[in-house]
Amino acid sequence: MSLKNDKFPASAAFDAINSAIQASEADKKDAIKQGNAVFAFTLKNAAGETESWHIDLKNKGEVGKGLGEKPTVTLSLSDADFASLVAGKANAQRLFMSGKLKIKGDVMKATKLDPILKKAQTKAKL
Repeated sequence: MSLKNDKFPASAAFDAINSAIQASEADKKDAIKQGNAVFAFTLKNAAGETESWHIDLKNKGEVGKGLGEKPTVTLSLSDADFASLVAGKANAQRLFMSGKLKIKGDVMKATKLDPILKKAQTKAKL
């Protein structure tokens, strides 16, 4: 089942993140150990529509649609900025400082996303 939503081109990254996490049992355990949180993302596309996905690195070690169960941290940003973030062209801290990225919940946990996004970079063709 693909997590991609055609109205949100960057959402293809969630499939890449999912396959990176689930590449092997060791990868999955490693991601859960590193993350130990549920990361939710709410993306806004060019048409102003919003959609959510989550990366569960607390229990299941998988990516799904919707905000997931009690997200530890929720990141809201535009589809385009998310694409740049995953591609390594944008820096989360800079997006946050410029108001393009809004974070709800445990801000410190958001820093744990970097290694996970880096893993997906090599797999995502955005």
